[in-house]
Amino acid sequence: MNDLLQLKGTFEQAPYKGGGGGTNLPKGKSVNVLRLQNLLKNLSELQVFWQNQSLLSGALITAHYIKVAAKTNRLQALLGNNSNSPNSSVVGAKFSNDDSPKHIITHYISRNILNESIKQLRYSIDILNQKFNGEIDCNTIDKINKKEVLFTPKTIGKTKFFKIIVDAYYVDKFDVSTDDVIFENDAIITIYKTDLRTTQLLEKIGINILSNRIMDETTILLRPDELETLKVKAPFLISMAVSDLSEITKDDFEFIDDGMIKINSPEHEPTIGVIDTLFDATVYFSEWVEYTNMLSNEIPTSASDYEHGTAVSSIIVDGPTFNPDLDDGCGNFKVRHFGVASGISFNSFTILRNISEIVSQNRDIKVWNLSLGSKLDIHSNFISPEAAILDKIQFENDVIFVIAGTNLSSGETETRPIGAPADSINSIVVNSVDMNNQPSSYSRKGPVLSFFIKPDISYYGGDSGNPMRVCTPTGEAFVKGTSFAAPWISRKLSYLIDILGLNRDIAKALLINSATGWDKQQNDPSLIGHGVVPKRVENIVHCADDEIQFIIQGISEEYDTYNYKIPVPVVKEKHPFTAKATLCYFPACSRNQGVDYTNTELDIKFGRLNGKEHKSINNNYQTEEFGHYTWEEDARKIFRKWDNVKHIREVLTGKNRELKAYDNPLWGLSLKTKERLNEKFGEGLKFGVVITLKEINGVNRIDEFIKNAQLRGWLVNKIDVDTRIDIFNVAEEEIEFE
Repeated sequence: MNDLLQLKGTFEQAPYKGGGGGTNLPKGKSVNVLRLQNLLKNLSELQVFWQNQSLLSGALITAHYIKVAAKTNRLQALLGNNSNSPNSSVVGAKFSNDDSPKHIITHYISRNILNESIKQLRYSIDILNQKFNGEIDCNTIDKINKKEVLFTPKTIGKTKFFKIIVDAYYVDKFDVSTDDVIFENDAIITIYKTDLRTTQLLEKIGINILSNRIMDETTILLRPDELETLKVKAPFLISMAVSDLSEITKDDFEFIDDGMIKINSPEHEPTIGVIDTLFDATVYFSEWVEYTNMLSNEIPTSASDYEHGTAVSSIIVDGPTFNPDLDDGCGNFKVRHFGVASGISFNSFTILRNISEIVSQNRDIKVWNLSLGSKLDIHSNFISPEAAILDKIQFENDVIFVIAGTNLSSGETETRPIGAPADSINSIVVNSVDMNNQPSSYSRKGPVLSFFIKPDISYYGGDSGNPMRVCTPTGEAFVKGTSFAAPWISRKLSYLIDILGLNRDIAKALLINSATGWDKQQNDPSLIGHGVVPKRVENIVHCADDEIQFIIQGISEEYDTYNYKIPVPVVKEKHPFTAKATLCYFPACSRNQGVDYTNTELDIKFGRLNGKEHKSINNNYQTEEFGHYTWEEDARKIFRKWDNVKHIREVLTGKNRELKAYDNPLWGLSLKTKERLNEKFGEGLKFGVVITLKEINGVNRIDEFIKNAQLRGWLVNKIDVDTRIDIFNVAEEEIEFE
């Protein structure tokens, strides 16, 4: 097998050059004055509505679009002014419930901006009637932009007028969004961000809460009577709502008595963090576990509250001993276990606070296992509070969470969506498969927010025919569930990060890349993710003799981050290779933006160079200057736009032909950084890419690749596992000074 290679070199950075012509409608489209008149009527009614409201000084306005709208197709003039773009006032976004989803975006604007938008619409209606007979099309606008037709309106600028016309094309209507939520228990409520603090808003409508029920500037914990008050007095404030009490998704336990296993004392092994139910310190491996009970002393506990957490930690510490057919070659791991829930349910709000505190006080731990999950389905239009806090923690800290994909209950036959916090975008979410790599009968499914691939990957979690063995407080048990697939991935991830010294971007990309093959994926990604991770860790950090696998990491500083000096071997003026690449990064996320959750997009292109043309292996043409236009919905579906995991590949059919080597025989890697919000969250964003080249004739060309890469200025390191383990062990030794 060939070693994994690490390429270190310089990425060039280039700012966005802009481009395109003036503001215009899509080709062949027009706007009738009736469209503007309807929008004027909407805004005029909203003007009256907000004049009769004394709670807010501004106005919450919701725009309903005709499609999934790219940033360039969203409001450019209406609901904005010369100093504030409409995009800066967005406080929420969701999709309609249609068969073909459409964007519904909420803005918070001043009443002056609302009044100005009404005035600008009236001016535009007058111009449209007087100058264009009540209708204007893209050809007319194009001629005016090219100065083939003279047009100088007096009441409004030409550019502003065209922007309003384009706004009217993409927006179907304006209204006020309300959410009539009902909960029998306490609820976690997120309100729209306005110019008033949350506590001030609540006090004005008669709700007084203590600071311990405030998660952040817009997320609060309300009792049923308080929620009812909010719904009666200000329903328009409610952006999102979820129950605070989550019943834990159940895993099946069948207890057995099979004698006592022994384990040596821990030495220099890495530590994995576990956040779960309680841990029983009487088990044989307890010396390997540092345990903290985070539950209040007022909460009664029973023996069953210790089963799940103890079983999860048993796999992380010593899973291969009692599951030899799943021996991954990773060894043993220490655990720092935090008990945050009973075996029946958990309070989301309490866990949110606990997780933030736990991670902040244990910064030496890089990998965290979270096998708790809610029975409740995730919401299609927003991320759960639990997932959002995990995404925030991972953006701000150099850590990564591995999360179980949650299970169907016993007796359920219809597959339904995964439960929180398996909707965490930055985390690795793990579903379960049987020993034939087929989705387990208890698997729940993604995607998240109608788009993000979740689960990320799958692994073996036990099934009726071949259950998983674990250690519980009462002895060995046979189990099945995604809770017991996740710890195996945590082991592999800690091995890659803590022992081999790889960063989390590369480690995540390696796991996902190893789960993908060269064939077209047969299983449903909503159930299995990108694929099933190999059992043995050497199959993650090595590749076949006819493959070249290398990792590249970098930082995005500008719009375009690129290197066009990747020397894919050439044989008789051709490249005898197929290729695949996996990109991972950890973006900042904004839960209050609803379906527009990730703030930064990295668009990947990898492939041959032909002069100025960069041919990506997946025919990615999103950023081409001429000849191509990509609808937002297609960009998300085909090129995974806004997804923080991108896997692109050529399918190996057995009939693949060698690729022509151009005058410049090098290949290039380019990442285009796009921002959703005005703040530049992508500046300084780290990324990791794993690239695999497969020689279609079965020839091993790794030595040629290494030589050519070094000639092109790359520093090439082989990831020698034995050497890295020796370095880790030496680094962990305690030195005693005489």
